[in-house]
Amino acid sequence: MLTPDEIADAARRLDHAEKTRTQIRQLSLEHPGMTLADAYAIQSAWVAHKVAEGRVVSGHKIGLTSKAMQASLGIDEPDSGILLDDMFFADGGVVPSDRFIATRIEAELAFVMKSRLAAKHCTIFDVLNATDFVVPALEILDTRIERVDTATKATRKIVDTIADNAANAGIICGGRPIRPLDADLRWIGALCYRNGALEETGLAAGVLNHPANGIAWLVRKLSVLGLALEPGEIVLSGSFIRPIEARKGDTIQADYGPYGMVSCHFA
Repeated sequence: MLTPDEIADAARRLDHAEKTRTQIRQLSLEHPGMTLADAYAIQSAWVAHKVAEGRVVSGHKIGLTSKAMQASLGIDEPDSGILLDDMFFADGGVVPSDRFIATRIEAELAFVMKSRLAAKHCTIFDVLNATDFVVPALEILDTRIERVDTATKATRKIVDTIADNAANAGIICGGRPIRPLDADLRWIGALCYRNGALEETGLAAGVLNHPANGIAWLVRKLSVLGLALEPGEIVLSGSFIRPIEARKGDTIQADYGPYGMVSCHFA
């Protein structure tokens, strides 16, 4: 386990990396015995620092929901991060490229919570009952930690990603809000374009067979800490496409068919 000073130092360095757009070395190389609990402690310390500066917690994100990604990292569950108020960008709007370091985009569904959800044995049915709307979304990913170490060529570990707020940097919601029982969410799909060229496609079933399963996992995880999903919070349920690199000048569009389109432009 890392010491409180080591956790606070890692959080400060991540915050500085984000503000200066300068990546830091993988924490897993500096602390080979670093655990998932350590990683979440660093994430929490970093979020607490941001809240102290005036930012507001607005929801959560869930990542690594595909079996293939979990297997590649040697884990058997997703990871999660925190959404803050200044991470939200307008559908069809401009995203400032100079705010980020190495931007990528994922397509997913966002759940807007209707009622408080705190259940040690939360199920998909609890999630659907507690959800007000489900909306198409794009998640902006960034990494404040090097993906590949320049000296050793080691790739980042799951603890690096979790400490780095699960690589979250932004969110765009758009399309047509739907009630959670008005569609079979598994079959909602997206065609994802960069500058008009089709890059990725996918179905929401790729998220643990049903995107609400990821939300249920998060609620169970939070309940152990005495926390819950609160009314009005937005929860990104997990991507069902591979990340798309987004460079300055790129326009990203995700076509969700009958559920509308969500897009952004990186300027």
